[in-house]
Amino acid sequence: MTTQINKDNLPKHIAVIMDGNGRWAKQQDKERIFGHQNAITAVRETVEGAAELGIGYITLYAFSTENWNRPQAEVQGLMQLLVKCIREETPTLQKNNIRLQTIGDTKSLPQDTYNELMMSIEETSKNTGTTLILALSYSSRWEIKEALKAVVADAKDGNISVQDITETTMSKYLCTKDYPDPDLLIRTSGEYRISNFLLWQLAYTELYFTQKLWPDFRKQDLIDAIIDYQGRQRRFGKTGEQVGLK
Repeated sequence: MTTQINKDNLPKHIAVIMDGNGRWAKQQDKERIFGHQNAITAVRETVEGAAELGIGYITLYAFSTENWNRPQAEVQGLMQLLVKCIREETPTLQKNNIRLQTIGDTKSLPQDTYNELMMSIEETSKNTGTTLILALSYSSRWEIKEALKAVVADAKDGNISVQDITETTMSKYLCTKDYPDPDLLIRTSGEYRISNFLLWQLAYTELYFTQKLWPDFRKQDLIDAIIDYQGRQRRFGKTGEQVGLK
């Protein structure tokens, strides 16, 4: 199936809203944490698939700021699972030359989770292939709020002029300042919303929704999403003629 992919038209950055773990577990008559546990294979296959194709960046929406409001037992189980997953998957990241990064309010994570995350980021820092970005304790409204606070502070200190603030200026204050905006967003589970994820960055992103629940998502599903993306006409507000489309 990869032969159907145009290697000259790959998305540079893919963002993924990994949805449906709870419903998947419910279908198995299990607790929600069972769905999260069985989502690791989907993460591994998706990230490895992106690396094999040469995708530069892939961002996974792993835990939102709103997720802290879930039942305490589920949150605690998620944090324990995250520590285990990071520890066990770091050798795989190394093997595949994948660099780990993170965005979000990571200081709000439990200390052991934060420590594992920072160690894996350090261990993979010299890798030069795909960059895997975990959005942890992240929400776009939180990100924009923090960016605005930083802009106001710099303006008060005379570091920037209010008249000189542009979209480019704002982008430099966001968590994603070191990464290109996503070209493709994938959301699983049949939900058609973006759930407070990368609101600024998704302005011209192509959106792809699949009915498949996240624990069932595999490398072939990633390929299908990319093939669909490659059939789109990306005009960025211009006409087809202006961007060379027939």
